[in-house]
Amino acid sequence: MVTTPRFPDLCDHLLRHGVRRGHFVLKSGKATTWFMDAKQTACRPEGIRLITEAALEVIPTEATAIGGLTVGADPVAYGVAALAGAYGRELRSFTVRKEAKDHGVSGRLAGALEPGDRVVITEDAVTRGTSLFEAVDVVRDFGAEPVLIMPVFDRGGTCAAMAADAGIAYAPLVSAPDLGFAFEG
Repeated sequence: MVTTPRFPDLCDHLLRHGVRRGHFVLKSGKATTWFMDAKQTACRPEGIRLITEAALEVIPTEATAIGGLTVGADPVAYGVAALAGAYGRELRSFTVRKEAKDHGVSGRLAGALEPGDRVVITEDAVTRGTSLFEAVDVVRDFGAEPVLIMPVFDRGGTCAAMAADAGIAYAPLVSAPDLGFAFEG
């Protein structure tokens, strides 16, 4: 089932650069014949511009920071924050480390997150939401408030319900059906 995508140019970029066909195993252990490598869009100038333009349409005006679990969130958060300034929108960026660091600036957070921030949690691609909700927990523990979960690509279709249960808005920029694939997780 193909849906009418909200951001067709971003969909085209993801199809050209991010979709891989073959035999893959997802983090869940499930086998699949296609994989979304959304970093191939997030790490290209035209791709991050398309992501930023789409993101700025869905990010609430009260949001003050964007970030998520490294490595998937890094190019998206840093790129969107950097380009948002050119569009007149100030957002600070941050990374949630996979493990706490015990030297220098210790802990799991790196970057410009501040207590009280209203945060967009992002990721390049999501299937089950494990990384997204790990980042949500770290951000909440720090004293900031997640106001939106915004993956570039939603492969699994289950995160919307998880976000609703957590009381956080959910807005993927592109979903599997937007590219002609069924949700798969």
